[in-house]
Amino acid sequence: MIAAAKRERRVLWAGGILCGIMLFAASNLQQLGLVHTTAGKAGFITTLYIVIVPAMGLFFKRRAPFSVWLGAALAVVGLYMLTVRENMTVNSGDLLVLISSFCFAAHIMLISYFSPRCDGVKLSCIQFFIAGTLGFIPMLVLEHPTPQAILAGWLPLLYAGVMSCGVAYTLQIIAQRYVKETLASLLMSLESVFSVLTGWILLNEKLTAPELVGCALIFAAVLLAQLPPRAKRISLKK
Repeated sequence: MIAAAKRERRVLWAGGILCGIMLFAASNLQQLGLVHTTAGKAGFITTLYIVIVPAMGLFFKRRAPFSVWLGAALAVVGLYMLTVRENMTVNSGDLLVLISSFCFAAHIMLISYFSPRCDGVKLSCIQFFIAGTLGFIPMLVLEHPTPQAILAGWLPLLYAGVMSCGVAYTLQIIAQRYVKETLASLLMSLESVFSVLTGWILLNEKLTAPELVGCALIFAAVLLAQLPPRAKRISLKK
């Protein structure tokens, strides 16, 4: 019993450390890339993890059904129509965001592996501790935060820390105990849809025809990816 508890503790800390490192790398590479590219392009490139995740799964002999690949392809087209407003030229910012997309994909894969093997809330706490510690060091070296600046931005800092990070990433860890990483990546791509819809509802932003088509394609992709494999559908009919 003691040996099992020690093994579970080792798995918990290994998962928390690896997830924290990958979350730190993904978030910071994305933010560095945003300095040199547009938000629309960054959103589209980041969410390419919907294709990267099932591709990574092939290296671990985890094949995704055809419906997931088709859904991923539909989602990529939908994301392009939803987020990209200019020609797809590539610069250093785009490359940094693309690398961050691979890191986000690896983060999803790590959570898929560790979340069924340990306590999700504890895993989340260790992940944030590692990511926060890694981010604290370059903050002191490269930036010059002041108490006045922190107090001036307390509301967005509180929201980003509690809701965007604390609540969202913890729910992701808990949910991925029951959802495969390929479907999880597609579900998380809906953030682009909800950001556009929220802007339409709360900020009176107008939706263009390509944006509406993009939303519809992503919703369709998520529904398609949740269909059971063909063999299962045949057995259900019987």
